[in-house]
Amino acid sequence: MNAAGFPILSLITFLPLVGVLVILSVRGEEAVVASNARWTALWTSLITFALSLVLWARFDKSSPEFQFIEQASWLPEFGIAYIMGVDGVSVLFVLLSTALTPLCILASWEAVQSRVREYMIAFLVLETMMVGMFCALDLVLFYIFFEAVLIPMFLIIGVWGGARRVYAAYKFFLYTLLGSVLMLLAVIVLWYQAGTTSIPELYEFDIPFAMQLWLFLAFFASFAVKVPMWPVHTWLPDAHVEAPTAGSVILAGVLLKMGAYGFLRFSLPLLPEASQYFAPMIYALSIVAVVYTSLVALAQEDMKKLIAYSSVAHMGIVTLGIFSFNQQGIEGALFTMLSHGVVSGALFLCVGVLYDREHTREIARYGGIAKIMPAYALVFMLFTMASVALPGTAGFPGEFLVILGAWAVNPWVAFGAALGMILGAAYMLLLYRRVAFGRVTRDSLKGLLDLSPREHAVFAPLILLTLWMGVHPQSFLSFFSATVAELVQQHQAAISAGSRFAGL
Repeated sequence: MNAAGFPILSLITFLPLVGVLVILSVRGEEAVVASNARWTALWTSLITFALSLVLWARFDKSSPEFQFIEQASWLPEFGIAYIMGVDGVSVLFVLLSTALTPLCILASWEAVQSRVREYMIAFLVLETMMVGMFCALDLVLFYIFFEAVLIPMFLIIGVWGGARRVYAAYKFFLYTLLGSVLMLLAVIVLWYQAGTTSIPELYEFDIPFAMQLWLFLAFFASFAVKVPMWPVHTWLPDAHVEAPTAGSVILAGVLLKMGAYGFLRFSLPLLPEASQYFAPMIYALSIVAVVYTSLVALAQEDMKKLIAYSSVAHMGIVTLGIFSFNQQGIEGALFTMLSHGVVSGALFLCVGVLYDREHTREIARYGGIAKIMPAYALVFMLFTMASVALPGTAGFPGEFLVILGAWAVNPWVAFGAALGMILGAAYMLLLYRRVAFGRVTRDSLKGLLDLSPREHAVFAPLILLTLWMGVHPQSFLSFFSATVAELVQQHQAAISAGSRFAGL
């Protein structure tokens, strides 16, 4: 238990599994089981979200330390313990995970009609793994949650996905699993060297520079696939296109953040000299990702695939900010991760609204939607503007801070990040123009219904968040500031003292 005597992190993490047990206990006709599964999953995820709001409200923003620490003996003979805690880097990602889950369940209410019980169980298990990963303060515990996320997402894509769902699910699974094998070796090496897997204790351990280089590459192999960075990004478009709408929302909203979170949690604080040494490589890969995937997005005819490639470009901006090693860049990267989680998730929901009605995602099959579905067109426009970083929306503050942080490193790096914003405006505005404006050329479009009350309920909190983050970004940045300031200070101190790096 933590100092307050209430294990709130464990409760938030494992409460969804209680919902799983309730769903498994329901018996009866298929329609009754499906209805109970939906309502149980919704109420379980809403209660979990309410608990995460309590965590958010009680979090001390002025402290850079880990808070709400929970610790229990697990494998004491190996120096492995059950340790949970959050700091300014992780607390808002716990909130993001618990906020998107009930929205995904609502979005799937009518879209998923087969194996509803199993579908809801998969989402609740996925929520447990996502929250546990952001809260874990033991390296082995983190690795377990980090890898266990693959299982429910593999099933969500492979069972409830599109025509090529099995191919996409296996590609997603194999890419991410193979990358993580090297991370497991790095975990074993760290345990062998330090005698513990406690993350706070490892932060105090001095790792030799030569070992840092190899450990960085091992962690990089896993985190780069999860981000995903170019050229190991090819699993993402297939996974997005074949996944059900809610699966795409969680994939873009939370799972893509796991790699960037890993860089912030392990690479920078544990391996500061190696991070500095490999930073030019990260800049090059990130800029290639931003430019290349933006150009590929311009050529797409599938709405989901276009937004998937835009996610790779946005995450390229995130890695540029993280490896700028300064306050503005890292805070901008964290803010961009949050805003991208909200905005890209909302964009996939917008695509899902049209797909549920017309069963096609081809851009050419649409046109003039603004005349038929004005409320939908307005919502889609807001999230399109946020994606292109219009000031006053969630997309602007983070990308602006990343450019400021990158400029302090190298103006050309900042130019690469800014180019992503320009190209992003091109492909997103082209998408919106082709879908929303023009003549209604197909008779089937004329009978489309505008947003339903359930769809309004799904979009309302995302609209509120998008505007709130754009108008008052400090209310989110204040959670990061103390932790990021200490991270930057410790990194600079390690580099200043690291004669081993200075000699290379």
